[in-house]
Amino acid sequence: MTSKVSIIGAGNVGATCAQRIAERGYADIVLIDIIKGLPQGKSLDMLESMPIFGCDRHIIGTNSYQQTANSEVVVITSGVPRKPGMTREELLQTNMNIVTEVTRNVVSHSPNCIIIMVTNPLDAMTYLSLRTSRFPKNRVMGLSGVLDTARLRSFIAAELNVSVEDVFACILGQHGEKMVILPRLCTVSGVPITKLLPQETINRLAERTLKAGAEIVGLLKTGSAFYAPSAGVAQMVEVIILDKKQILPCATYLDGEYGIKDTVISIPVKLGKSGIEQIIELELTAEEKSALANSARAVQELVKTMKL
Repeated sequence: MTSKVSIIGAGNVGATCAQRIAERGYADIVLIDIIKGLPQGKSLDMLESMPIFGCDRHIIGTNSYQQTANSEVVVITSGVPRKPGMTREELLQTNMNIVTEVTRNVVSHSPNCIIIMVTNPLDAMTYLSLRTSRFPKNRVMGLSGVLDTARLRSFIAAELNVSVEDVFACILGQHGEKMVILPRLCTVSGVPITKLLPQETINRLAERTLKAGAEIVGLLKTGSAFYAPSAGVAQMVEVIILDKKQILPCATYLDGEYGIKDTVISIPVKLGKSGIEQIIELELTAEEKSALANSARAVQELVKTMKL
Protein backbone atom coordinates (compact mmCIF):
# COMPACT_ATOMS: atom_id res chain seq x y z
CA MET A 1 0.00 0.00 0.00
CA THR A 2 1.36 3.42 -1.01
CA SER A 3 2.04 5.89 1.78
CA LYS A 4 0.32 9.27 1.84
CA VAL A 5 1.96 12.52 2.88
CA SER A 6 0.05 15.79 3.16
CA ILE A 7 1.77 19.16 3.11
CA ILE A 8 -0.12 22.13 4.52
CA GLY A 9 0.94 25.31 2.76
CA ALA A 10 1.85 25.56 -0.93
CA GLY A 11 4.42 28.32 -0.61
CA ASN A 12 8.09 27.88 -1.43
CA VAL A 13 8.87 25.50 1.42
CA GLY A 14 5.73 23.39 1.03
CA ALA A 15 5.84 23.11 -2.75
CA THR A 16 9.57 22.36 -2.88
CA CYS A 17 9.12 19.77 -0.16
CA ALA A 18 6.30 18.15 -2.15
CA GLN A 19 8.49 17.95 -5.24
CA ARG A 20 11.42 16.43 -3.31
CA ILE A 21 9.25 13.75 -1.69
CA ALA A 22 7.40 12.93 -4.91
CA GLU A 23 10.64 12.42 -6.82
CA ARG A 24 11.80 9.85 -4.25
CA GLY A 25 8.82 7.73 -5.20
CA TYR A 26 7.68 6.26 -1.88
CA ALA A 27 4.54 8.32 -1.20
CA ASP A 28 1.61 10.05 -2.84
CA ILE A 29 1.38 13.76 -2.04
CA VAL A 30 -1.50 16.06 -1.14
CA LEU A 31 -0.60 19.75 -1.26
CA ILE A 32 -3.15 22.04 0.39
CA ASP A 33 -3.44 25.80 0.67
CA ILE A 34 -6.21 28.34 1.32
CA ILE A 35 -5.39 30.23 -1.90
CA LYS A 36 -7.60 28.91 -4.67
CA GLY A 37 -5.70 27.56 -7.64
CA LEU A 38 -2.25 27.77 -6.01
CA PRO A 39 -1.88 24.16 -4.79
CA GLN A 40 -3.76 22.87 -7.84
CA GLY A 41 -1.46 24.66 -10.27
CA LYS A 42 1.77 23.71 -8.52
CA SER A 43 0.67 20.10 -8.10
CA LEU A 44 -0.27 19.79 -11.76
CA ASP A 45 3.12 21.18 -12.77
CA MET A 46 4.85 18.63 -10.51
CA LEU A 47 2.68 15.79 -11.77
CA GLU A 48 3.66 16.60 -15.34
CA SER A 49 7.33 16.29 -14.37
CA MET A 50 6.92 12.74 -13.04
CA PRO A 51 7.35 10.97 -16.42
CA ILE A 52 10.76 12.60 -16.73
CA PHE A 53 11.79 11.06 -13.41
CA GLY A 54 10.08 7.75 -14.20
CA CYS A 55 7.92 8.15 -11.11
CA ASP A 56 4.28 7.02 -10.80
CA ARG A 57 3.36 8.83 -7.62
CA HIS A 58 0.17 10.87 -7.50
CA ILE A 59 0.25 14.57 -6.56
CA ILE A 60 -3.00 16.34 -5.72
CA GLY A 61 -3.51 20.05 -5.06
CA THR A 62 -6.55 21.09 -3.05
CA ASN A 63 -8.14 23.70 -0.82
CA SER A 64 -9.98 21.04 1.20
CA TYR A 65 -8.68 19.00 4.10
CA GLN A 66 -10.93 16.10 3.07
CA GLN A 67 -8.36 14.95 0.53
CA THR A 68 -5.68 14.80 3.23
CA ALA A 69 -7.66 12.15 5.14
CA ASN A 70 -5.70 9.22 6.56
CA SER A 71 -2.26 10.68 5.86
CA GLU A 72 0.66 8.91 7.52
CA VAL A 73 2.68 12.11 7.82
CA VAL A 74 1.47 15.72 7.73
CA VAL A 75 3.96 18.55 7.24
CA ILE A 76 2.82 21.99 8.43
CA THR A 77 4.48 24.89 6.62
CA SER A 78 1.55 27.35 6.84
CA GLY A 79 2.26 30.76 8.24
CA VAL A 80 3.69 34.19 7.55
CA PRO A 81 7.37 34.04 6.49
CA ARG A 82 10.07 36.16 8.05
CA LYS A 83 10.83 39.53 6.54
CA PRO A 84 14.15 41.42 6.74
CA GLY A 85 14.81 42.56 10.30
CA MET A 86 12.03 40.37 11.71
CA THR A 87 12.76 37.87 14.46
CA ARG A 88 11.07 34.48 14.71
CA GLU A 89 9.45 35.71 17.92
CA GLU A 90 7.72 38.55 16.09
CA LEU A 91 5.96 35.94 13.97
CA LEU A 92 4.45 34.35 17.07
CA GLN A 93 0.95 35.81 17.36
CA THR A 94 0.03 35.59 13.68
CA ASN A 95 1.37 32.11 13.17
CA MET A 96 -0.07 30.90 16.47
CA ASN A 97 -3.60 31.40 15.14
CA ILE A 98 -2.78 29.74 11.83
CA VAL A 99 -1.09 26.70 13.38
CA THR A 100 -3.93 26.16 15.86
CA GLU A 101 -6.54 26.08 13.09
CA VAL A 102 -4.39 23.90 10.82
CA THR A 103 -3.64 21.39 13.57
CA ARG A 104 -7.32 21.00 14.41
CA ASN A 105 -8.11 20.27 10.76
CA VAL A 106 -5.23 17.81 10.51
CA VAL A 107 -6.36 15.90 13.60
CA SER A 108 -9.94 15.79 12.36
CA HIS A 109 -8.97 14.10 9.10
CA SER A 110 -5.80 12.17 10.02
CA PRO A 111 -6.09 11.23 13.71
CA ASN A 112 -3.26 8.68 13.49
CA CYS A 113 -0.73 10.78 11.59
CA ILE A 114 2.70 12.07 12.55
CA ILE A 115 3.04 15.87 12.44
CA ILE A 116 6.24 17.61 11.33
CA MET A 117 6.27 21.34 12.10
CA VAL A 118 8.13 23.82 9.89
CA THR A 119 6.34 27.09 10.75
CA ASN A 120 8.34 29.60 12.80
CA PRO A 121 8.99 30.22 15.63
CA LEU A 122 9.47 26.51 15.23
CA ASP A 123 9.96 25.25 18.79
CA ALA A 124 6.96 27.19 20.09
CA MET A 125 4.78 26.15 17.13
CA THR A 126 5.73 22.49 17.67
CA TYR A 127 4.71 22.83 21.33
CA LEU A 128 1.45 24.51 20.27
CA SER A 129 0.64 21.77 17.76
CA LEU A 130 1.37 19.07 20.35
CA ARG A 131 -0.97 20.70 22.87
CA THR A 132 -3.68 21.39 20.27
CA SER A 133 -3.58 17.91 18.73
CA ARG A 134 -3.36 16.07 22.07
CA PHE A 135 -1.23 13.51 20.24
CA PRO A 136 1.39 11.54 22.17
CA LYS A 137 4.71 13.37 22.15
CA ASN A 138 6.37 10.87 19.80
CA ARG A 139 4.00 11.91 16.98
CA VAL A 140 4.67 15.67 16.90
CA MET A 141 8.11 17.05 16.07
CA GLY A 142 9.80 19.98 14.37
CA LEU A 143 12.38 20.39 11.62
CA SER A 144 14.96 22.60 13.40
CA GLY A 145 18.01 20.42 14.13
CA VAL A 146 18.18 18.75 10.73
CA LEU A 147 18.27 22.19 9.10
CA ASP A 148 20.66 23.80 11.59
CA THR A 149 23.19 20.95 11.40
CA ALA A 150 22.99 20.89 7.59
CA ARG A 151 23.91 24.56 7.51
CA LEU A 152 26.88 24.09 9.82
CA ARG A 153 27.99 20.98 7.92
CA SER A 154 28.01 22.93 4.66
CA PHE A 155 30.11 25.70 6.24
CA ILE A 156 32.62 23.24 7.74
CA ALA A 157 32.94 21.30 4.48
CA ALA A 158 33.59 24.51 2.51
CA GLU A 159 36.14 25.72 5.06
CA LEU A 160 38.11 22.44 4.98
CA ASN A 161 37.45 21.64 1.32
CA VAL A 162 36.08 18.18 2.15
CA SER A 163 32.93 16.29 1.22
CA VAL A 164 29.83 17.19 3.22
CA GLU A 165 29.25 13.43 3.54
CA ASP A 166 32.28 13.22 5.85
CA VAL A 167 31.07 16.03 8.12
CA PHE A 168 28.89 15.49 11.20
CA ALA A 169 27.59 18.43 13.23
CA CYS A 170 25.98 18.50 16.66
CA ILE A 171 23.54 21.28 17.55
CA LEU A 172 21.02 21.20 20.40
CA GLY A 173 18.41 23.57 21.79
CA GLN A 174 16.29 26.34 20.32
CA HIS A 175 15.96 26.93 16.58
CA GLY A 176 17.34 30.44 16.70
CA GLU A 177 20.15 32.42 18.24
CA LYS A 178 19.98 30.45 21.50
CA MET A 179 20.89 27.20 19.75
CA VAL A 180 23.76 25.29 21.38
CA ILE A 181 26.56 24.30 19.02
CA LEU A 182 28.94 21.64 20.38
CA PRO A 183 32.23 21.90 18.42
CA ARG A 184 33.80 18.97 20.28
CA LEU A 185 31.09 16.72 18.86
CA CYS A 186 31.31 18.14 15.31
CA THR A 187 33.59 15.86 13.32
CA VAL A 188 35.12 15.18 9.91
CA SER A 189 35.50 11.43 9.40
CA GLY A 190 35.48 11.05 13.17
CA VAL A 191 38.06 13.77 13.86
CA PRO A 192 36.71 16.66 16.00
CA ILE A 193 36.84 20.01 14.23
CA THR A 194 38.56 21.35 17.34
CA LYS A 195 41.64 19.46 16.05
CA LEU A 196 41.23 20.64 12.47
CA LEU A 197 40.32 24.31 12.78
CA PRO A 198 41.55 27.18 14.96
CA GLN A 199 39.10 28.41 17.60
CA GLU A 200 38.67 31.72 15.79
CA THR A 201 37.44 29.91 12.67
CA ILE A 202 35.13 27.65 14.68
CA ASN A 203 33.63 30.73 16.33
CA ARG A 204 33.08 32.36 12.96
CA LEU A 205 31.34 29.29 11.51
CA ALA A 206 29.21 28.93 14.64
CA GLU A 207 28.16 32.59 14.48
CA ARG A 208 27.24 32.25 10.82
CA THR A 209 25.14 29.18 11.64
CA LEU A 210 23.30 31.08 14.39
CA LYS A 211 22.34 33.75 11.87
CA ALA A 212 22.04 31.57 8.76
CA GLY A 213 18.29 32.03 8.36
CA ALA A 214 18.51 35.79 8.83
CA GLU A 215 21.38 35.96 6.34
CA ILE A 216 19.20 34.42 3.63
CA VAL A 217 16.22 36.62 4.53
CA GLY A 218 18.45 39.67 4.23
CA LEU A 219 19.71 38.62 0.81
CA LEU A 220 16.32 37.64 -0.63
CA LYS A 221 14.57 40.77 0.71
CA THR A 222 11.09 39.37 -0.03
CA GLY A 223 11.30 35.79 1.26
CA SER A 224 13.08 33.28 3.44
CA ALA A 225 14.98 30.02 3.02
CA PHE A 226 13.21 27.10 1.38
CA TYR A 227 15.69 24.83 -0.43
CA ALA A 228 17.49 23.66 2.72
CA PRO A 229 14.35 23.54 4.92
CA SER A 230 12.48 21.47 2.33
CA ALA A 231 15.44 19.08 2.02
CA GLY A 232 15.47 18.62 5.79
CA VAL A 233 11.74 17.89 5.89
CA ALA A 234 12.04 15.42 3.01
CA GLN A 235 14.76 13.57 4.91
CA MET A 236 12.61 13.35 8.05
CA VAL A 237 9.59 12.13 6.07
CA GLU A 238 11.64 9.47 4.31
CA VAL A 239 13.12 8.17 7.56
CA ILE A 240 9.63 7.87 9.06
CA ILE A 241 7.81 6.38 6.06
CA LEU A 242 10.59 3.87 5.32
CA ASP A 243 11.09 3.09 9.02
CA LYS A 244 14.84 3.70 8.78
CA LYS A 245 15.47 4.02 12.54
CA GLN A 246 17.88 6.86 11.78
CA ILE A 247 19.11 9.26 14.46
CA LEU A 248 18.39 12.87 13.55
CA PRO A 249 18.23 16.10 15.58
CA CYS A 250 14.58 17.20 15.79
CA ALA A 251 12.51 19.63 17.83
CA THR A 252 11.13 17.30 20.50
CA TYR A 253 9.01 17.62 23.62
CA LEU A 254 11.08 16.91 26.73
CA ASP A 255 9.64 15.62 29.97
CA GLY A 256 12.70 15.34 32.18
CA GLU A 257 15.31 14.34 29.60
CA TYR A 258 18.45 16.47 29.89
CA GLY A 259 16.91 17.75 33.15
CA ILE A 260 14.38 19.78 31.12
CA LYS A 261 10.60 19.51 31.44
CA ASP A 262 7.58 20.73 29.49
CA THR A 263 9.27 22.37 26.55
CA VAL A 264 10.35 21.67 22.97
CA ILE A 265 13.95 21.94 21.82
CA SER A 266 16.11 20.13 19.30
CA ILE A 267 17.87 16.99 20.48
CA PRO A 268 18.96 13.79 18.71
CA VAL A 269 16.20 11.19 18.40
CA LYS A 270 15.70 7.87 16.64
CA LEU A 271 13.00 8.22 14.00
CA GLY A 272 10.92 5.39 12.59
CA LYS A 273 7.44 4.40 11.52
CA SER A 274 5.92 5.43 14.86
CA GLY A 275 7.69 8.80 14.91
CA ILE A 276 10.16 9.50 17.72
CA GLU A 277 11.09 6.04 18.99
CA GLN A 278 13.92 7.03 21.31
CA ILE A 279 15.41 10.21 22.75
CA ILE A 280 19.20 10.12 22.72
CA GLU A 281 20.75 11.73 25.80
CA LEU A 282 24.30 12.90 25.16
CA GLU A 283 26.82 13.29 27.96
CA LEU A 284 27.27 17.03 28.31
CA THR A 285 29.76 19.11 30.26
CA ALA A 286 28.49 21.39 33.01
CA GLU A 287 28.92 24.39 30.71
CA GLU A 288 27.00 22.68 27.90
CA LYS A 289 24.18 21.68 30.26
CA SER A 290 23.89 25.28 31.42
CA ALA A 291 23.76 26.56 27.84
CA LEU A 292 21.08 24.00 26.93
CA ALA A 293 18.99 24.92 29.99
CA ASN A 294 19.26 28.58 29.00
CA SER A 295 18.18 27.72 25.46
CA ALA A 296 15.18 25.80 26.79
CA ARG A 297 14.18 28.73 29.01
CA ALA A 298 14.08 30.99 25.95
CA VAL A 299 11.53 28.65 24.37
CA GLN A 300 9.56 28.38 27.61
CA GLU A 301 9.30 32.16 27.88
CA LEU A 302 7.97 32.31 24.33
CA VAL A 303 5.44 29.56 25.04
CA LYS A 304 4.20 31.47 28.10
CA THR A 305 3.23 34.41 25.91
CA MET A 306 0.85 32.13 23.98
CA LYS A 307 -1.23 31.61 27.13
CA LEU A 308 -2.14 28.03 26.31
